[in-house]
Amino acid sequence: MCHFLDQGMDFSECYGDTVSSVAAAARSGCRKAVRRLMKRGFCVDGRDNRGWNALHEAAAAGSRGCVLEIVSAAGAGAYVNSLTHEGESACYLAAQRGHLAVVRLLLRAHADINQLTNDLSCPLYAAVDAGHREVVELLVGKGAEVDRTHTASCWTCLHQAVHKGHEDIVRILVDVCNLEALDDHKISPLFVAAQYGQRECLEILVNAGANVSSQAADLATPLLIASQEGHRACVDFLLDHGADPDLACSHEWPQLPIHAAAEFGHIGVLRRLIAVTHRACDRGDGAVSPLYLAVHGRQSHSVEMLLREGYSPDAQDCSHVLGVRSPLSLALSTSTDTYREPVGLLVAAGARLSEEDWMYALATDKTDLLQLILEHRLIPRPETLTRDGSVPKHHGETFLKLQELRELLCVALNQVHFAARWLPVLLKAGLDPSLLLQPHMLEQADGEVLNYLLEFVNWSNLSPPLKCILDRRRAEKTWEPGPHLGSIPRLSHVCRLQVRSVLGPDLLMRTSVVQQLPVPAPLHAFLQFRDIPEASYTHSPPSSPLSNRMQRYRRTHQHRHVL
Repeated sequence: MCHFLDQGMDFSECYGDTVSSVAAAARSGCRKAVRRLMKRGFCVDGRDNRGWNALHEAAAAGSRGCVLEIVSAAGAGAYVNSLTHEGESACYLAAQRGHLAVVRLLLRAHADINQLTNDLSCPLYAAVDAGHREVVELLVGKGAEVDRTHTASCWTCLHQAVHKGHEDIVRILVDVCNLEALDDHKISPLFVAAQYGQRECLEILVNAGANVSSQAADLATPLLIASQEGHRACVDFLLDHGADPDLACSHEWPQLPIHAAAEFGHIGVLRRLIAVTHRACDRGDGAVSPLYLAVHGRQSHSVEMLLREGYSPDAQDCSHVLGVRSPLSLALSTSTDTYREPVGLLVAAGARLSEEDWMYALATDKTDLLQLILEHRLIPRPETLTRDGSVPKHHGETFLKLQELRELLCVALNQVHFAARWLPVLLKAGLDPSLLLQPHMLEQADGEVLNYLLEFVNWSNLSPPLKCILDRRRAEKTWEPGPHLGSIPRLSHVCRLQVRSVLGPDLLMRTSVVQQLPVPAPLHAFLQFRDIPEASYTHSPPSSPLSNRMQRYRRTHQHRHVL
């Protein structure tokens, strides 16, 4: 039994921070206390700081008896539709909490079935959101508006049911709702099912006749969003029921579902889409290879899968669409540490290296990019190059082509300020040092760099023009030769130059061939020039960022004929 303190009659009873006596009794569900207090004249419509009265409390508590007492005493009229400060009616509060009997009673008392709250919800939307199937059935049966838009995004009840994955409610609503209702972004309920991975709801909608290829305002399709989110079951279902994987999904460029899967690294989805997407996206003019998106998303597994499935590592030039020439250029221009694996995969797959790509590797005081490239692409000897500038693969190894080697040397000779960094890497990777014995190199290189380079050649056999440059620099005191560079090379140095010439600098410097020679082991390091100390890096790089230096390089660069 509920006990409440007797109070004098007060028809204006209302509290700023708590409920009235009748409301408190209604909240507890004590029907007798509610009846007794009302008979004694206590106020039924007293409101708390939320705007709640006794009927709101009874409806929210699910107390059918208390609701009946209050409605009977107060009369139906406007009181049954009184609203809280949030615009919530008693019917809304009961529907939101799944109190079926209370909702039925309030409807008989002429509650407004479609009353909107301040945030544009209604009893049906609240019941759908909370998953109260029986309440939804009752409201739909009583004529609630099923296609009305709610929330700031203009979702219908069907959108919300699908979003929450309430399959039983979706089955009810598909028979009475507009299956193609659109929110403010022209997104349909089926799109929502695909976006949130609601596979069962997706099937219900498709079986009811919903369009699997509906497009949102930005042209995105359900298949695109499911691919982006990695919902493999939804992707499979959509493809099995007619979704078009080649339908362009963007106003800006021909984006396809395969691009989304590649960018976000959903390998299972990507594998399925590779099998059904037209290969025109690989290298076709005006298209964009999914490799670009895989690189942009730092998704090495996506890059690896696309390359393994035959997608071209060079793709198509997307300067006009994405502002980059190739997937490799995009990977090299990325400043984060996650570029390494995509760069390695693309270079190993034979992606062509342009002058711009070499700029990223050489115009810096760091050598990690250059070393990474040379791990996967060998520097060839000029005599091994074929007519088309390529080198046949040897034991699976891939060599730079003639044009790539030319462009490497052109960039190197235009980035002499960084030579202390890149010169040792190139020579240890097997570059013939004579290719760098160019006037520009001898004129511009730092003294230590110049001495390091000369240690790899027979400095006494330099051509007269090159000797003239060295003599001038020595006279100008911009270069001081090493202790022995002014004399004739020792016989031991001449011998190792001959060994290098016979074996080839690529084999000598990159392989264990030197260990197979019939010479004492202590000579191995000498034959590989390991006794030569590297030049110290003393020059400060240009103050402008790499992007500015690259722009200046494009404007002013003139090809140097080095091969």
